[in-house]
Amino acid sequence: MGRLFGTDGARGVANSELSCELAMQIGRAAAMVLTEQDNKRPRVLIGMDTRASSQMLEASIAAGLCSVGADVMLLGEIPTPAVAYLVRKYKYDAAIMISASHNPCEYNGIKIFRGNGYKLPDSLEEEIEKIILDKTQVPPVMVGGDVGRITRSRVSRLDYIEYLKTIAEAELNEYGLRDFSGLRIAVDCANGAAWQIAPSLFMALCPDCFFMSSHPNGVNINDKCGSTHLEALQDFVVRNECDCGLAFDGDADRFLAVDEKGNVVDGDKLIAIFAKHMKEKGRLKGDTAVVTVMSNMGFYKFCEANGIHCEKTKVGDRYVLENMLQNDYSIGGEQSGHIIFLDNATTGDGELSALKLLCVMKETGRSLSDLASEMTVYPQVLVNVRVSDFGKARFPRDKEVQSAIAEAEKELGEEGRVLVRVSGTEPLVRVMLEGSDIDKITVLADELAQVVKERLL
Repeated sequence: MGRLFGTDGARGVANSELSCELAMQIGRAAAMVLTEQDNKRPRVLIGMDTRASSQMLEASIAAGLCSVGADVMLLGEIPTPAVAYLVRKYKYDAAIMISASHNPCEYNGIKIFRGNGYKLPDSLEEEIEKIILDKTQVPPVMVGGDVGRITRSRVSRLDYIEYLKTIAEAELNEYGLRDFSGLRIAVDCANGAAWQIAPSLFMALCPDCFFMSSHPNGVNINDKCGSTHLEALQDFVVRNECDCGLAFDGDADRFLAVDEKGNVVDGDKLIAIFAKHMKEKGRLKGDTAVVTVMSNMGFYKFCEANGIHCEKTKVGDRYVLENMLQNDYSIGGEQSGHIIFLDNATTGDGELSALKLLCVMKETGRSLSDLASEMTVYPQVLVNVRVSDFGKARFPRDKEVQSAIAEAEKELGEEGRVLVRVSGTEPLVRVMLEGSDIDKITVLADELAQVVKERLL
């Protein structure tokens, strides 16, 4: 994890940790690192979510890019995966997404994509950090006609919607189906970047659908809604007799579902459903699904039972993607709902994943609860402990914390597992225990979290 960039871009409280000055510097440095040095005017896309601070940061980044001679196209409020798709479609040199994903409105972040639609590797992020923090290079300052120009796209949302519709319709056509008629769905847009696209997309394919949390005001993004707060969607699905509920996060790169009974279908279960369906259709490359160490033990058991190989990576969709690219695998993701379909996209895409789920339901004729029941979930307890920046840095070397972890592992033995890690996007240490005895792992998790708090706060 770098000095500015975490596991998913640079993040912090907007106008404080993530200031306008820093945003401008990132824009200037990124233009140097990401574009060819052959006197060509670099072209960069900028998208953003619905946070009050996003427009402020958009202006700062755009100013930084233009100051070094880059031309900028503003996409407006649009999902992160749309930015990753459009930078390829429009053949731009790079793209920047302003979003803090599932975090509260006071946070914001900057994610950078190369022209091929993939997020920056660690090496390029380190170059940007060195330019900003160590002054290893000085970005040029253009004047006169060499200053970059800013334009606004009027078709970016339509282009992205058409891309997603094309994928869904192609899959449905294989089974002689035209759309999702017969399914009744509810969609939670998290008052985020999907609020304009999701209604147009899903209403075109599913006549019987409802939309929630689709009226952003700058501060209600992820506020008791979206993939991190499913209670309202669960209640709505049951009361309105929906076949399923679909929930996105603030930038719509992750997705979780609710079945017709109101039960949550998390990323592990979704990947299990997709992987099995793809294997049956002969589309699961290497008969493999890639997940992180945070995935439930039940997922590994499911894979064993269905002849699916499971690859495990560090936490972070970038590490899942890295493994998929190295080994040519077709699906991977995280329990939190980042799901990557590498044959269709270069990053996690919540709306694409939701369409894929509806395709499976329509093609098989099975209810979501029935599909999800094939994977048994082992009890899992997750405690997020707020710590200081110094505490995060000290975590791997603190002997008392490491000793407490070892004791918990010894206590569980073969009946479970312990995973304690530093968050790459927030000032947290995440304490996760898993096992067959919920009472036992709850007690152990609380005890371990208390040690972490006392030592690292």
